[in-house]
This record gives sequence, C-alpha cells and structure tokens, in this order.
Amino acid sequence: MRLEQGPDTLAQPVHMQKMPQRSRPKPEFQEVWMILMDRFADVINTIKTNERIGRRECTVYSTGLVKATLDLMKKEKYIEDYSEFSERYVKRLRVVLSNRINGIGVVKPRFSISKNDIQKYEERYIPSKDFGILIISTPKGLMTNKEARAANLGGRLIAYVY
Repeated sequence: MRLEQGPDTLAQPVHMQKMPQRSRPKPEFQEVWMILMDRFADVINTIKTNERIGRRECTVYSTGLVKATLDLMKKEKYIEDYSEFSERYVKRLRVVLSNRINGIGVVKPRFSISKNDIQKYEERYIPSKDFGILIISTPKGLMTNKEARAANLGGRLIAYVY
C-alpha cells in the first residue's frame, strides 16, 4: 500500500484521498422517455398495480383492443366503468375499479387455440372452474372463454382475469 504525504495531507492510502471534482456541473434532473413496446400489456399491468394498492380508479392508454377488453371486464363485473378523455393530443381512459380482480395478466406469446383447446388453457391460467375468464380474440371479436365455447369458436388467447 502506497502512502502519500504532503504539506496539506496526512498519511493516507492513495485510494482514500479526495479525487478532483468534475469540471462541468451535474444536471439537476434527467428527462426520461419511456418507449412502450406493448400498450396492451402496459394497460393490464397498470390495472393490476392499482387494484393491488387499493385505488378506486386509474388512467390508461386508449386503443380499440383495450376498449373491447374493458367492455368484457365490465360485463363480467371486474370493473365498474370506464370513460374516454383527451390529454393534449393523446386519448386516455379513466377506469373505475371495483376491487374484484385477484389476478390479471397478458398471455405472451398469443397462443392460437382451437375450440377443443380452451379447457387446457383454462386449467393453465385460471385457478378454479367458473372462477375467472380467458379473453380470446375470435373472428367475431373479443369473447370470454365461455362465449367462445358456446359459439364453437377458436382464436388467439389475449389475457386472463380472475
């Protein structure tokens, strides 16, 4: 260990001496831009987070897929209501939560399921029979697993809610 001594320093190891200050000042704050790759997953995650901390409402992005999903969730009474508003040039949705969601998530990759495979995915994503829904994108639009089974349709698995 090398020690340095000088007129204004005591005997200290080199690594413990004060280092010279930076020449330019550090910025007070740094602006961060988030790039969202999947708005739908961000919406579902926002709803899950706000449900867990007990908030009564949250604000999410507005897309056609999100509106159709929220319509299904409203019909199944997982949310109370939602309304659209504009925030500058961006359309957003204000979702009124009912605190009935125990678990919610996006299914990735979006599995292609036939009418016979619905039960297999119910067992995988829903904890119990008749407790929760799978949201499936079919040629007739978004449907729950029960509606898709009754209509004898398959499609792509989008999300689950219980």
